[in-house]
Amino acid sequence: MKIAIIGAGAIGGLVGAKLALAGEQVTFIVRGANLEAIRNNGITLISHGGERQTTREVSATNDYAAAGPQDLVILAMKAHQVEAVAAELPKLLGPETVIVTMQNGVPFWYFHQHGGALAGSTVRSVDPEGTLVRLIPVDRVLGCVVYPASELVAPGVIQHIEGDRFPLGELDGSSSERVNRVAACFNKAGFKAPVLDNIRSEIWLKLWGNLTFNPISALGHATLVDICQYPPSRELAAAMMREAQTVAHKLGIEFRVTLDKRIAGAEKVGAHKTSMLQDVEAGRAPEIDALVGAVAELARLTETPTPHIDAVYALVKLLARSMEQQRGQVRLQPIG
Repeated sequence: MKIAIIGAGAIGGLVGAKLALAGEQVTFIVRGANLEAIRNNGITLISHGGERQTTREVSATNDYAAAGPQDLVILAMKAHQVEAVAAELPKLLGPETVIVTMQNGVPFWYFHQHGGALAGSTVRSVDPEGTLVRLIPVDRVLGCVVYPASELVAPGVIQHIEGDRFPLGELDGSSSERVNRVAACFNKAGFKAPVLDNIRSEIWLKLWGNLTFNPISALGHATLVDICQYPPSRELAAAMMREAQTVAHKLGIEFRVTLDKRIAGAEKVGAHKTSMLQDVEAGRAPEIDALVGAVAELARLTETPTPHIDAVYALVKLLARSMEQQRGQVRLQPIG
């Protein structure tokens, strides 16, 4: 299969490396140091067991037109970075090209083929001007939930930490030929890619943790186990999750695990810094609106009070604004 992956960071690099190692024709659409590294040295994957595999059977370019039409396009950047590439995306599309979105949080396409009173609505927190819905042909999109953890340890070098699940689903819940074809491609590469009949429920299950633990960790400079084992922060997380659960229920979503089990799962991960905390420490713009702001927006659309989510959202947005204005990073430093 001819596959273009936009972004070669932690997840894009992991997916692209494993697909290429499985024999797929992979092109990374990248810039800067990653572009040069992959062009010169290929892509290297370090497994969670320490095995190092490098493949040079990949292409890398920053020219969408040069890459040309693909069978599959994978959007592997963060949600707030999608708009910057949306206008170039049509250059990768042929008559049957499928697009897989791998962003965390509420996706821009959430209400497409949703049904009910909110069908066709735009999630403004993620797509403020409706640009993504206008430029990205949503009928080509498959939803995807990303569970693996990985890290870009150097340009063109990916460390796979844990996990292999990438559930996929058509937005209307059907079991189409194309979703099964993409799932088979992922499975061949060593991933587990079950085809779900309600991809939105799976999105909410991951979002349930992301919308709470990410901002709390960024504000408190704490790991998952610290948040879960400190009673005040554990209760704050639970309160946010209860509010989000009410919103989800009003949108027809049922969770397949209990709230306590979801928190226990986060605690079990241990001393892990969330992606938002890592961004704050590195001085990068954190991914806030797709994870937290969008849930607050859906709460307003469903007339659901979410005081805890709203307060945490305001604080983490203020933190991001302060970082941007000061062009700074925020991290704890030992004294003395």
